[in-house]
Amino acid sequence: MPTVEELYRNYGILADATETASQHKDAYQVILDGVKGGAKEKRLAAQFIPKFFKHFPDLADSAINAQLDLCEDEDVSIRRQAIKELPQFATGDNLPRVADILTQLLQSDDSAEFNLVNNALLSIFKMDAKGTLGGLFSQILQGEDIVRERAIKFLSTKLKTLPEEVMTKEVEEFILTESKKVLEDVTGEEFVLFMKILSGLKSLQTVSGRQQLVELVAEQADLEQTFNPSDTDCVDRLLQCTRQAVPLFSKNVHSTKFVTYFCEHVLPNLSSLTTLVEGLDIQLEVLKLLAEMSSFCGDMEKLESNLKKLFDKLLEYMPLPPEEAENGENAGNEEPKLQFSYVECLLYSFHQLGRKLPDFLTAKLNAEKLKDFKIRLQYFARGLQVYIRQLRLALQGKTGEALKTEENKIKVVALKITNNINVLIKDLFHIPPSYKSTVTLSWKPVQKADASQKRASEDTTSSSPPKKASAGPKRDARQIYNPPSGKYSSNLGSFSYEQRGGFRGGRGRGWGGRGNRSRGRIY
Repeated sequence: MPTVEELYRNYGILADATETASQHKDAYQVILDGVKGGAKEKRLAAQFIPKFFKHFPDLADSAINAQLDLCEDEDVSIRRQAIKELPQFATGDNLPRVADILTQLLQSDDSAEFNLVNNALLSIFKMDAKGTLGGLFSQILQGEDIVRERAIKFLSTKLKTLPEEVMTKEVEEFILTESKKVLEDVTGEEFVLFMKILSGLKSLQTVSGRQQLVELVAEQADLEQTFNPSDTDCVDRLLQCTRQAVPLFSKNVHSTKFVTYFCEHVLPNLSSLTTLVEGLDIQLEVLKLLAEMSSFCGDMEKLESNLKKLFDKLLEYMPLPPEEAENGENAGNEEPKLQFSYVECLLYSFHQLGRKLPDFLTAKLNAEKLKDFKIRLQYFARGLQVYIRQLRLALQGKTGEALKTEENKIKVVALKITNNINVLIKDLFHIPPSYKSTVTLSWKPVQKADASQKRASEDTTSSSPPKKASAGPKRDARQIYNPPSGKYSSNLGSFSYEQRGGFRGGRGRGWGGRGNRSRGRIY
């Protein structure tokens, strides 16, 4: 094996030869053999091999393999030097292989090394984006789990930093094509990351692009399958997919397929839903998603049938008033508990879909059922007015910091919920029932009608219409308002509040184990 002096001597031969360096194959071979020496020889070889690589295409494989040996050396400084120089090997047909190698090196736990790999990948991305993506997707599809995970995260965080001249339409089409292959077998967390990647592509931020994304999500949600409410994986998959679809819906990109599935398969099984996500009110989560989607529902094939299912579910949460004894006191029946959060969602969804069949309550229900519904609405509205007065009184005169206390935040949300229900009930009390009022769901921020306003959250970069809010982290802070039981109780302190723990997926149960993928390095 060559000494330090011999390495320098042969380096001098090649450097002096400049453009005729290719005539000194023996000198380059000596430098390649430097990887078998000690730490000093290896460090020199890591710098000299890439410097003259372009002159010796016949030795390309030997040179890349020699550099790879250095990338795996026990000495961290040698590894870092070798990794730093890897982009110099990314020429012509060698680039996808270098990209593949760098992708595998993402598994490094050394932060400096990991950053060098990231920088090297970005530099070759600018040389040939498609070639680099080929290496990344090769490892995502076939590599070790840790490599797959980090390659996906690399794409989700770095693609958006690349300039437009790199992210051409052709490159974006390649990303979409390769992503579809990956989406055939993903975990919940991977699916969310890929939706983030795809929704950030410029070519998919058009109406047709968003429609493509909705179709991808619908396919992932498997809306053709029989819904099993006791299968936690089936429930989690549906919710995770629906969350990704919600920001994509607009007046031009309809939610019909999802709303239909929720009405026909999920609502009838609402009380049987199960989840392993601790602290998640699964029923309320489903109703909130349905409410958000309902305003973008297009023409529905079985509208009357689905509206009936929605109406029947609404009745379950709209109790009849308790019977009173002759003296006006409660006849002994327990006062029904008014679940305002559930009613807001169901009433809003019914109100949205009811616009498509405005004579549903008058022509599709018999007189007895309509009378029963009006009694329930009236009873609920009476309780509502009391709670609204209590909440307004409790919040009266409070501004700024005073409204930021946990207790007052709960009351503010409660007031939004009760006001929304009040507006919707008033509409339904019209003769005939009206569907003209507009409310903003209590968990959604009120946004100014500014068409030029950019969509805020990076998680919904692409595609949420201006009225839609981010489905990202803010969703985790939703507040569930359950007013006190008992007839018009004035005890505001008994408002129960539950903070959603959030549901971000990534469980991967049944989202594909990817057990048949190859293992080990495939340099």
